Amino acid sequence: MALPSPLSLFDRLFDQVTSTVQPPAWVVSEVQQRLVLLINHVLMQEPEAMARLARQKQRVASVRWRQFSLHFVITPAGLLDLADAAAAADLSLSVTETSPVALAQAALAGHKPPVHIEGDVQLAAEINWIADHVRWDIEEDLARVLGDGPAHTLVQGVQTLARGLKDFVQRFPATSIVRDKDGA
Repeated sequence: MALPSPLSLFDRLFDQVTSTVQPPAWVVSEVQQRLVLLINHVLMQEPEAMARLARQKQRVASVRWRQFSLHFVITPAGLLDLADAAAAADLSLSVTETSPVALAQAALAGHKPPVHIEGDVQLAAEINWIADHVRWDIEEDLARVLGDGPAHTLVQGVQTLARGLKDFVQRFPATSIVRDKDGA
């Protein structure tokens, strides 16, 4: 019998919190608005991404993970806007990995999460291209506020912390997370 990973405690805690605590609708709406603003900020730094999305204008996509979802519509400018949750999605992306620890481990290893895709193939291809080629240059954004030196130092510090976290998480592979029969 494998010993449970120390990270399985986090998985169980996450499961309990998300199954019992539901944020108010206004909090969900505000978080979604801020997420769309951040994504648009990143997209505006890559004209090719905006051009690719502009060709898909008025298409609706839905992204889901567990009970969390985001429905967005592509604007004629090649940016995103929130779509009505009841709007029919042209593309549905569902992250199939339920463990936040396993997702974090995959992200730290540079892997995409496993996703179930339904809908428009061309829209899926454009979103995949964006996921593969568009990156947020956070150091550049921080430099506008803090200056070049402090921004570079801050980003280096966070990268060092991320490498340490990655080393720690890699000691406990996601496959060692033990769940009981109820999935908890």
